[in-house]
Amino acid sequence: MFEKPIVVLDFETTGLSPACGDRITEVAALRIVNGRVSERFVSLVNCGAYIPAFISDLTGISQAMVDSAPPVERVLPQLLEFIGSDALSAHNASFDEKFLHAEAGRLGMVPGHQGLVCSLKLSRRVFPGLSSYKLGLLSGQLGIRFRSAAHRAEADAEVAADLLIHIARHLGQTYGFGAVAPQLLVSMNKLSAAKVPAWLRQMADAARLAENPPQTA
Repeated sequence: MFEKPIVVLDFETTGLSPACGDRITEVAALRIVNGRVSERFVSLVNCGAYIPAFISDLTGISQAMVDSAPPVERVLPQLLEFIGSDALSAHNASFDEKFLHAEAGRLGMVPGHQGLVCSLKLSRRVFPGLSSYKLGLLSGQLGIRFRSAAHRAEADAEVAADLLIHIARHLGQTYGFGAVAPQLLVSMNKLSAAKVPAWLRQMADAARLAENPPQTA
């Protein structure tokens, strides 16, 4: 399914921008090995931040929940250790990565993940023409179900992981990839949607040739 592990990340936050002072309130990181989730790291996070009422209404995360949660100084080092040097994936990945860098930077730490995979961008390229690519609506169109309430980190990360596995299966069935390298997905994110099908056929042909080189007399 996947040549190397990929960690799927999801943060719940107090807002949209760490540059404007927004902080994380909950994190879930799920490691995919081959075609299944093999490990997970999940925690509420106390950043000493105020939780706006509309955020509590959206996520169900209250001020009392984060006030009694482990401090960010404990959670972030554990999270970075969990991710290690694996590739990182998220739905709308730039959002989660900017919070990861911001929170790590506050502690003088640097994330070590190798490559960033955005499942939102991938879905636009692999499944063009769908009505929406928001995680909740996209997952429904692909037959992927939430196991618990949306807008909680673990539930969203589980669906994002299922989506990434669904994409990998689609690439295997459609183009014949035996295993999908994280770097292949990183590279796909950088291509325009129109170029993706031909590029994937070229990559699949190259992979098959590498696995079965022509015999010489």
